[in-house]
Amino acid sequence: MTSLTVALAQIEATADPAANAALVEDGLHHAADAGAALAVFPEATMCRFGVPLGPVAEPLDGPWVARIAAAARETGVHAVAGMFTPGSDGRVRNTLLSAAPDGTIAHYDKVHLYDAFGFAESRTVEPGDRAVVVHVGEVPVGLSTCYDLRFPALYQALADAGAQVIVAPASWGDGPGKLDAFTTLARARALDSTTFIVAVDQARPSDAEPGSAPRGVGGSLAVAPDGAVLASAGAAPEQIVVDLSLDRVDEVRAVLPVLTNRRDFTVSPQG
Repeated sequence: MTSLTVALAQIEATADPAANAALVEDGLHHAADAGAALAVFPEATMCRFGVPLGPVAEPLDGPWVARIAAAARETGVHAVAGMFTPGSDGRVRNTLLSAAPDGTIAHYDKVHLYDAFGFAESRTVEPGDRAVVVHVGEVPVGLSTCYDLRFPALYQALADAGAQVIVAPASWGDGPGKLDAFTTLARARALDSTTFIVAVDQARPSDAEPGSAPRGVGGSLAVAPDGAVLASAGAAPEQIVVDLSLDRVDEVRAVLPVLTNRRDFTVSPQG
């Protein structure tokens, strides 16, 4: 049986990128101590939402990435964490950094921007236009971010590209029913794609006001390809570690072949 041990590092990011890098370094050391090969941190780990993002955005060859990459090399743990990189027209990119212990750097720019519930992410963030699969050792891992969870086609495309695990770092907007939505969507995307989903949210901040920028609700979770919740977090910062038995992907797909049962079709209005 092959497996991947993953640390879900639910943190409360601040507006200080240096302090947040220290949180990542600490999380990677704890992940290494727990035997994890992959540590997943939330969206906006570099800097929380609710403050100007342009001044903190850095390119992938900048000092923030260098610091995370050095920690990944030191600990031997593959790191995935949300950051912001410069975009065009004065906007930034909402970027997932993938830093492997061997020094390989990859990234995913969030495709689906959170223009919902009165928030307009596209005002300051430029969307990406490609899906990304990286390798954690020999395991293909798809990358997604937060609001992407509402778009099942992305997860099926990542599964088609070979992903057995798909990570979904988030800074989920708070409000009535929003934590339930986060959990439900993570489970639904696991069922849509028959992959493991690792959804890691920001912890719920004590100083956030209702209706403000999305700062997180906690509730990070790991979901099996059959939709079963394997592990979940509360609202506060915490790190949980889960072993993903990758043979389960093939087992579920053998009895629930939704990817191979898909058909192209057209809609024909009648009446």
